[in-house]
Amino acid sequence: MIKIGLVYTGVTPQLIDIVESELDKELGDKVKYISYKDPTIIAEARENGYVTKAAATRLFSLYLKAIEEGVDAILNICSSVGEAVDSVQDMSKYLGVPIVRIDEEMCRDAARKSNRIGVIATLATTMEPTKQTILRTAREIGQHPQLVDGLIEGAFDLDEEEFKQVMLSKAEELKNQVDLFVFCQGSMAYCDSYIQEKTGIETLSSPKYGARALKQALINTGKLEG
Repeated sequence: MIKIGLVYTGVTPQLIDIVESELDKELGDKVKYISYKDPTIIAEARENGYVTKAAATRLFSLYLKAIEEGVDAILNICSSVGEAVDSVQDMSKYLGVPIVRIDEEMCRDAARKSNRIGVIATLATTMEPTKQTILRTAREIGQHPQLVDGLIEGAFDLDEEEFKQVMLSKAEELKNQVDLFVFCQGSMAYCDSYIQEKTGIETLSSPKYGARALKQALINTGKLEG
């Protein structure tokens, strides 16, 4: 049985359901999920506007705990800590345990598909890491997209119906400026098809990309047959 460590810095029932559903589609019954959670990491990042040294240390401790407990790969769920994940990639290669960002392949696909991208978030701390990842992956393929910010203040704790409506309002505000929407947070994924249907603009969210990237990482390390 393949063991996957799921590292959360902020947890909602919707996010857990979305992530595990997408993983099930890619990996079926071949894996066991082990969750590692520390909501103080995202709380501290929100308070300070960036991932502090103390928060990063706690995040790295979750990775090491997962590796000590024998996971074959780690999926990092939080986009706010993306740059911290990037900083431990040499360690993960040395230890033979991939640490996969849930959002990197989404950002790379966005860069492939469009030069006018609307980046939508409800937390400022997820906006810049997502934008920087889009720009980095775009440079790798010779693209230089224009990014349009869609920060929705105060929407993080809304219920699903209210959230969908404020998301739609922001998307309608931006749609004449962009050809593609990117959702910064995995917890937004339940309304990606709704926004795409209502606006007519392709909308990307990270859980399905993260699941595919995790599967590929397992194949690359020989843990899973292609």
